Amino acid sequence: MKRRDFMQLAGLGTGAIMLPTSMWGKEIPVEALMDPGLDVASKKKLADVALNTAKSLGATYADTRIGRYLNQYVFTREDKVQNVVNTESFGMGIRVIAQGTWGFASTNDVSPEGIKKATEQAVAIAKANSKIQKEPVVLAPVDSYGEVSWKTPIRKDFKDVPVSEKVDLLLKANSAAMENGASFVNSALFMVNEQKYFASTEGSYIDQDVHRIWPTFGVTAIDQSKGKFKSRQALSAPMGMGYEYMDGLASEKIAGPGDLQFYRYSYDIVEDAIAAAKQAKEMLTAKSVDPGKYTMVLDPNHLGLTIHESVGHPLELDRVLGYEANYAGTSFATLDKWKSKDFEYGSKLVNIVADKTQPHSLGAVGYDDEGVKTKKWDLIRNGVLVNYEAIRDQVHMLDQKESHGCCYAQSWNDVQFQRMPNVSLEAGKEKCSVNDMIKDVEKGIYIAGRGSYSIDQQRYNFQFGGTVFYEIRDGKIGEMLNDVAYQSNTQEFWNSCTKICDKDDYRMFGSFFDGKGQPSQVSAVSHGCSTTRFDNVNVINTGRNI
Repeated sequence: MKRRDFMQLAGLGTGAIMLPTSMWGKEIPVEALMDPGLDVASKKKLADVALNTAKSLGATYADTRIGRYLNQYVFTREDKVQNVVNTESFGMGIRVIAQGTWGFASTNDVSPEGIKKATEQAVAIAKANSKIQKEPVVLAPVDSYGEVSWKTPIRKDFKDVPVSEKVDLLLKANSAAMENGASFVNSALFMVNEQKYFASTEGSYIDQDVHRIWPTFGVTAIDQSKGKFKSRQALSAPMGMGYEYMDGLASEKIAGPGDLQFYRYSYDIVEDAIAAAKQAKEMLTAKSVDPGKYTMVLDPNHLGLTIHESVGHPLELDRVLGYEANYAGTSFATLDKWKSKDFEYGSKLVNIVADKTQPHSLGAVGYDDEGVKTKKWDLIRNGVLVNYEAIRDQVHMLDQKESHGCCYAQSWNDVQFQRMPNVSLEAGKEKCSVNDMIKDVEKGIYIAGRGSYSIDQQRYNFQFGGTVFYEIRDGKIGEMLNDVAYQSNTQEFWNSCTKICDKDDYRMFGSFFDGKGQPSQVSAVSHGCSTTRFDNVNVINTGRNI
């Protein structure tokens, strides 16, 4: 599934059947979500079957992941429930190195016999692969952590909240949107719990309990007399949190320009739906943008996607090396640019970090799927490219001795590989609000929320739209605009960055379903930033033939 297509799923009552197979599992009764599953002692015994079998067959390294993936999806439209889906997927994946080469196999028969058979298959695959492997796998060292655990710090487990309460909330949001001018509205709530147990021949036994949540909706307003319609998507962000994200606490809200309202670590879906209906109606009569050069002021919910595509993906080391050439291309950020130590990826204000420990983010875990303790590291510092995203069998190519801890598999039956960590733009160090940022802008555009986008195979030339657009004139937010998209290339764009709001404006954007690899896998990732200004950016009118 393409990342850009996923937002459309929220409008489909049967959308759940389009989700990635490994995210689906088997449908189960809602009460089965409360089953505690295997205890840690049982998982350790089963993991040792795989590890001991692998070593007895000549593997020099082995790791195993026992995974239980619980999902609940709720879909509504106007005053109706379209679907409620509860699923479970359970099994084990075994990865080995034998004769210097990787092998992988998986099984949903999580018994000693089933595990032994799958491990034998993994070792056999590795030995077969070794016949064509040119260089042996080189793993960066990793600490042995013994028996440890990590859990997303949640206050309210979605499994403890009745489905009726979730349905009532979505229908309340739908009703509020309809009462404020929406012609159509759909809403959805996605909730995920990954229960993962990792063990390796290096002595780590790691139990993790990961939670994610994503509320979203789409509102459409129609002018029947003119045969026109406009839509506005939710300004929510998927988060690594429990159901407390839906509490909508006032202290967590951030006022935007005009009547825009943003949310940091809680979300008021009803309030956002009301605003969406009003803004969709306003879009019906908003003027179309005049193409030209503008100062762009981009809110975090919008800029997060630009960070994802123009920084997150091109700095994946396997993409840089050409391993990902068959899936959305390679990268312009080649090793020679990094080795020069002076490649100006952006202006001196641009400091971008990778951080798998970022609280409330989608990518936050204690340990990655190779048993590496997660961390934060620089990708771009003072505008200069300083590092990439790499895992245990890659970092030696950078002459580095420690994995970055960003290995992930979407399920127990998929092999883990290098994935994008949370990639975020640091907030500005000087006090700066959105009003401070725009007070000297003579001709600009403010964009909130994500829209359609396009970027080339090397993640260099791109075009981005958005959800809502406002004109900036003489230092003030003005009228709403339509048909806005900006075009640039990655280096030119980030070098045009001239101001970044401070930490008080910092928020996250996220993607539940970032695709990569063949066979394709998805992962969840967040991108944090504050509202940011870019000068002299080319804006086109998407409603005209140019």
